[in-house]
Amino acid sequence: MHTPEVRQEHGPIQNSESQPTGSHDPVCGMTVSNDSQFSTEYEGQNYRFCSQKCQTTFRAAPERYRISQLKIEQIPQTTAEPLTGAAEYTCPMHPEIRQIGPGVCPKCGMTLEAVIPDLEEDENPELKDFTRRFWWTLPLTVIVTVLAMGGHALVLFHGTTQNWVELGLATPVVLWAGWPFYVRGVRSVIQRSPNMWTLIGLGTAAAFLYSVVATLTPDVFPSNFMMEGRIGVYFEAAAVIISLTLLGQMLELKARSQTSAAIKSLLGLAPKTARRINADGTEEDIPLTHVHSGDTLRVRPGEKVPVDGQVLQGESAVDESMLTGEPIPIMKRAGDALIGATLNIHGSLVMQAQKIGSATLLAQIVQMVVQAQRSKAPMQRLADVIASYFVIVVIAIAALTLLGWGLWGPEPSWVFGLINAVAVMIIACPCALGLATPMSVMVATGKAAGSGVLFRDAAAIENLRKIDILIVDKTGTLTEGRPAFHSVEAVPGFTQDEVLRLAASLDQGSEHPLAHAIVEQARAAGLKLVTPETFESASGIGVSGQVEGRRLMLGNTALMQEAGVSTESLQEHAEKLRGDGTSIMYLAVDGALAGLLAVADPIKPTTKLAVERLQADGVKVIMATGDGLTTARSVARQLGIEEVHGEVKPQDKERLVASLQQAGHRVAMAGDGINDAPALARADVGIAMGTGTDVAMNSAQVTLVKGDLLGILRARSLSVATVRNMHQNLTFAFLYNAMGIPLAAGLFFPLTGHLLSPLIAALAMSVSSASVVFNALRLRQASID
Repeated sequence: MHTPEVRQEHGPIQNSESQPTGSHDPVCGMTVSNDSQFSTEYEGQNYRFCSQKCQTTFRAAPERYRISQLKIEQIPQTTAEPLTGAAEYTCPMHPEIRQIGPGVCPKCGMTLEAVIPDLEEDENPELKDFTRRFWWTLPLTVIVTVLAMGGHALVLFHGTTQNWVELGLATPVVLWAGWPFYVRGVRSVIQRSPNMWTLIGLGTAAAFLYSVVATLTPDVFPSNFMMEGRIGVYFEAAAVIISLTLLGQMLELKARSQTSAAIKSLLGLAPKTARRINADGTEEDIPLTHVHSGDTLRVRPGEKVPVDGQVLQGESAVDESMLTGEPIPIMKRAGDALIGATLNIHGSLVMQAQKIGSATLLAQIVQMVVQAQRSKAPMQRLADVIASYFVIVVIAIAALTLLGWGLWGPEPSWVFGLINAVAVMIIACPCALGLATPMSVMVATGKAAGSGVLFRDAAAIENLRKIDILIVDKTGTLTEGRPAFHSVEAVPGFTQDEVLRLAASLDQGSEHPLAHAIVEQARAAGLKLVTPETFESASGIGVSGQVEGRRLMLGNTALMQEAGVSTESLQEHAEKLRGDGTSIMYLAVDGALAGLLAVADPIKPTTKLAVERLQADGVKVIMATGDGLTTARSVARQLGIEEVHGEVKPQDKERLVASLQQAGHRVAMAGDGINDAPALARADVGIAMGTGTDVAMNSAQVTLVKGDLLGILRARSLSVATVRNMHQNLTFAFLYNAMGIPLAAGLFFPLTGHLLSPLIAALAMSVSSASVVFNALRLRQASID
């Protein structure tokens, strides 16, 4: 295999154009100064690095880390500024549309918006542009409208002179203020994706061009088109439609900017600097982008924790409410975990940085919220199908309106036909239909994140309200997940210390909370642990491996039965311990039982209340755990859970979920461990504890940051409120078009004697889209506690 040539340079980089000022290390993403001594040239481009370690890593696999201006998929180290300025943009109506840099959606013509909003951007550039066009041309629109409505009464002009004056006033409005609309309308035709701009462009262009022809060559029109000595023109209709469309877009853009407020507030949580303690004991404030994993940092009172890590020294209360929704500050001592962006209230803490940049909890929360906000709800599918044919149908209706009025309407019939056709195209805006669910999803996911609930996609929001069965794991879900060692029992031929030492030596390779309790107890007892020669996890029922040449197995009864190890000699003692709510693990040495270890895991304070409220809401709670059945029943009895499955394997949990689904139930699964991942993925809604493993969170659709079951109640309440909001938006959008199009076409003229002016149609069109967004924003005030 050919290895790409990588040439190393020493000293400052000579070619400053190869990599821009303020560039980032391609390996870790940190900001690199222009005079960095670590640089490498690869394929004619210079790269700078923050350290020799990153430089060496790059040289080993340059293609993997090569900077691409077209693909930037990681959250920046500060989570608040783009890596290279080439941010990713998407369409609020069609989240599947993605591109690097700003632009216009090829499907609906909407201006794309940044996937992750820019905190430094004071105002949306499009909003600024539309505002300028609107205010500069509004006086012209007002004047031309006044002239059209009452110019003849004021006897300011005679005959065709008024038409020429209106042409001069309306032209800047239509051609300059409305230019972005025509560009999008033409693009929609070229790309064969008709949208609202197709309708607006056709409608205003028809009214304006008809009026221009009537002004320049009035003789080509029949005499019945003549009114008060001139051909009737509709410059004011075209101008007012453009102005009202600009106004509607301004209102919509302002409202849409509020839907990303949650992301901006999360991004704003990250501190800009950290105080690093150097090896010689000196301290210095450094940019957050310069923090490395393993650095020792000081967090002073009133400061934010810079990154995720662990307390080394000190004691203080830390407010984590901004990420977990927990209002009460939590005391942190040596050995406790710290979450970046949380607030240190009092006392000084010395911490070790463990996770930085996109690996921090804050960055992961931002990623999950962004992913959820840009997903499409299943409810939107019907609206998408309708919208795909909507514009074609509207144009056809407008054409029929023109012909119908022209052939059979009262004189001047073709004028009435043209105006009604324009009204049809203007009032039939598909935006309200397209924005109905995306806006609700964006607001809901932002609100949920502020309460410690992270939705992976819109489908989870829509489906969570439907669940009628919740399957829960025990350890780490119902209980604290931080078990404390209880006791050890040995069979003849082994001592209690020997059983504990062997079990702890084997468990050093396990990440399970029960294993941590055993290892900590052995170390506290001063027992000398050895590194296992081999280690293997036995699918959620235990572990096995080789220690000091002996084959060890440590796990529940199911593991012992699989291995053919009899546990009868300790059965009575184990049942007594399980009755006290402890978890039992048997230790087998070379195929024979050596003893058992008991670990107690207290129930979370909020679990009982959460279970009671879920059951009151009609949700049946079932426990499925790998622990012994007696222990599981003891915990279930305290919580009021009637159905319990003990000593189940991961595949058993998945089969349980599948069987309940086949019986017609909507099933949610809540868990925190690797062994819960198959069931989480199988469930209609998988709910992971944020305090659990990454595998569990990656398999679930909902993550509870705090790992508290009360979060499920908050998530369900928000699900109900969001779906209700979606229904309101979709109902409004359908009714608006169902009533507006016939009204604009003049079908009610025989009954009312009135026609819908294109001006009123333009106002209704603008208000419809903005009203959908404002209705979605009401979710921010929804009560979900």
